[in-house]
Amino acid sequence: MRSLKLVVNNINKNSEREVFFVKKELQTILNLYGKMVSNGTWKDYGVSIGSKEISFDIYQRASEKPIYRILKSLKPKNYNEKFYIKDKHGSILEKSSNLLGLIEKTKWNNLKAIK
Repeated sequence: MRSLKLVVNNINKNSEREVFFVKKELQTILNLYGKMVSNGTWKDYGVSIGSKEISFDIYQRASEKPIYRILKSLKPKNYNEKFYIKDKHGSILEKSSNLLGLIEKTKWNNLKAIK
């Protein structure tokens, strides 16, 4: 007779963890970026990857700090804090669990970049 082994809550299970923006999220951000570049508002962008968050940084000029940062938290404390937008000073402008809703809710043309 063979002996069977029951494994419950295996902690060695290799679960896939998000480490970057999903294709649809990146497409949403780049669509917004393209629209704002064509308006002449934004000039450059950068992507920062950390262990806790990923950010899409938006610049008015390449030599300055980013004027806006669209962030995705890899380890959110609350469900509604997965995506958020920060300004130049690090203040959170908006946060949401849905990136598309967050970008549509934000009035990008009404935001003023503080110099």
